[in-house]
Amino acid sequence: MRRGRERTLMVIKDDLYEVGIAQRRHMFGPEGAEGQTEHTTDLNDKIQDFVTRNCFGDIWQRDHLTTIDRSKITFAMLVATGRAHETRIHARGALANGVTPLQLREIAVHATLYCGIPAAVDGLKALEEVFAEKGISLDLDGESTGKTTV
Repeated sequence: MRRGRERTLMVIKDDLYEVGIAQRRHMFGPEGAEGQTEHTTDLNDKIQDFVTRNCFGDIWQRDHLTTIDRSKITFAMLVATGRAHETRIHARGALANGVTPLQLREIAVHATLYCGIPAAVDGLKALEEVFAEKGISLDLDGESTGKTTV
């Protein structure tokens, strides 16, 4: 901060911001919404503005894909690109958006075919951490015991 100049919040608060912050709040709670945007610094203010307004206020609001579809796609892309931190964040968001734990597991398993075993293992490890924190059982469908349900 420069002397003699008042620091103002660098995130632009307009209609895109309002829609975006509501989407972030729904998916990630207040800590992942206002907890990020209200604590910007000169280091991260531009990215917080972009994420809130452009990602969640614009792209996530477009027609033709549901929020559940976007969550599944985002989770798959993050597994594919090996972004473990963001994979965990978006696993939480996907659950909040209505994606089931079983669907997330299947996306990570499917990644084995197109992204390789290490990416799939990292995706499953991220899910294991998120499921543990959310109290979601790892017994999803009985496959590991041979007692599957349909």
